[in-house]
Amino acid sequence: MTVLPITTVGDPVLRRRAREVSEDELASSDVQAFIDDLVQTKRAANGAGLAANQVGDLRRIAVVEVEPGNPRYPYKPPFPLTVLINPELEPLSDETFEVNEGCLSVPDLRGALSRYAAVRVRFLDRDGERSELVVRGLSAGTFQHEVDHLDGVLFLDRVTDPATFTTWEQFDRFGREEFEAQARQIVERFGA
Repeated sequence: MTVLPITTVGDPVLRRRAREVSEDELASSDVQAFIDDLVQTKRAANGAGLAANQVGDLRRIAVVEVEPGNPRYPYKPPFPLTVLINPELEPLSDETFEVNEGCLSVPDLRGALSRYAAVRVRFLDRDGERSELVVRGLSAGTFQHEVDHLDGVLFLDRVTDPATFTTWEQFDRFGREEFEAQARQIVERFGA
C-alpha cells in the first residue's frame, strides 16, 4: 500500500465531477489496489474520509472511517471503514445542523456550514455488492462532505458566512471548546 499525495485547493481536479466506476473496473486489481491506497492515505492524514479527487483521480470512489481517538477529529464518533463506489445521497428530511468543517485538501482552514441531519447513502461496496446505509449527525456530515468532493464541490462553497473561516491554530485557540460542546449536542440529538 502507498500513501498518496493529497491534492489541495486550486488544483482543477477538485472541481470536476468524478466518473462512475463499472462493476468490471471495480473488480480489477488496479482499482482494488487504489482503494487500499486511498484508505492508507486517509489513515496517514488522520482524516475522517477521503475521495478519489483528493488524490488526483477522477473515479467515483471514496472512503469514510473515523477511528477512535482520531487526533484531527476527536469529537467525531467512531465509524467503521466504509468504501463507497458510485455513492448517491438522499436527505431523509429538511432538518439540518450547523457544523464547522475542515478538509485535507484545504489545509489549515475551517468554516461553518449546514449539513442534513440524516441521509440515506446508496453505493457499491468494494466487492461490487449494492449497499445502503442511513447515517445521522456528524457521520451524515462526513458522508455529505465526501460525496461533495466526488461532485467537484468543496466545503468552502457551502460556507454561508465568510466570517466563520478560521485557521486550525485560531480554531484551537478561540473556537474548539465551543464547537466540541456543539458537536456533543449534535451526537446526543442525532446519534453518530
